Amino acid sequence: MLPAIEVPTRFNGPPGSGNGGYSAGLLAAQVDAPAVEVTLRAPPPLERPLSVEHRDDATVALDGDAVVLEARPVDLDLVAPDPVGLDAAVAADERSGFRDRDVHPFPTCVVCGPDRAAGDGLRMFPGQLADGRFGTVFRPDSSLADARGVVADPAVWAALDCPSSGPVLDMSPGAAATRAPSVLARLAVRIDRELHAGETYVSVSWKLGEDGRKRTSGTALYADDGTPVAVARALWIELRR
Repeated sequence: MLPAIEVPTRFNGPPGSGNGGYSAGLLAAQVDAPAVEVTLRAPPPLERPLSVEHRDDATVALDGDAVVLEARPVDLDLVAPDPVGLDAAVAADERSGFRDRDVHPFPTCVVCGPDRAAGDGLRMFPGQLADGRFGTVFRPDSSLADARGVVADPAVWAALDCPSSGPVLDMSPGAAATRAPSVLARLAVRIDRELHAGETYVSVSWKLGEDGRKRTSGTALYADDGTPVAVARALWIELRR
């Protein structure tokens, strides 16, 4: 029997359910592989233990008999693009539509919700860069890290999740009244280097493809010297109205 996982209330995404990246990262921690892909089959519940077991080639998290998350090793050959400077990422973050709670579909999200205070939420607001990509910053505090100051993997997964929505969602005020919300359906992550509390990481995300209601994007986190420390590939699905 594998250890159960449980999403704390703090790490919500949409109201009443776990942030997709954080929840996926909890399960991915039980998969021994350099890169892991997690599919979200149902909204992860908060404060409720999910049993974990191996099924065929997957590791699954179960709420009763229902599969909530499904994780597999993956060959993630995504190459991080050139980074941008911290000033450009901060400027993009400051003009992001994610900061507008009247536009944001889930303003209490732990990662990108404008209603979350610093030290509680991650306050990552992806905004468009001059080259069309999206940028923001990740400033992990000690509550996300262990005694050595190393940021826990689920928090890194969370920091790679919401910024990936920037290139594939329209967060302009005019679109807010007509679009349906989109949700994370799948996230593949490779963490190449430990991240540490108290440091600042630049996030860059870019669009990879689109097929109807399905949109794919990439995200990378960079250390202050421009070295990529983690990359992700995300699949977002626009919900039917």
